[in-house]
Amino acid sequence: MTELTPTQVRALKLAKDGDVHPQEGKKWTHLNAQVTYARNDRFKERPQKIKSMTTATLNELRQHGFLQPVDPELDPDQSPHAITMAGKIHLLKIK
Repeated sequence: MTELTPTQVRALKLAKDGDVHPQEGKKWTHLNAQVTYARNDRFKERPQKIKSMTTATLNELRQHGFLQPVDPELDPDQSPHAITMAGKIHLLKIK
C-alpha cells in the first residue's frame, strides 16, 4: 500500500468530490468553486475558503495512479482530472 502525506490525502478527498480543473497560479480546484459558509452559521459570518491542490501534488497522485486526466487528447497539465477506482479504494483503506 502506498503511503500518502496528509496533503495528498486532502487532495485525493477533494478530487473525490468532483473533477478538478486548472486555475491560475498552479492551483487545481472544482469548476466554478466559490467561497461557502458553514451550515450551522446562521449569520454567515465565517466564510470557508475554496479548497485547492497544487500542480505538484496532482502530479504525485497521477504518478501513483490515483488521478487521471478526463480528456486524454489534451495536455495533462490543461485537462481536468478525476479520481480513479484505485484512488477511491485507497481512501476507503485509510479511514
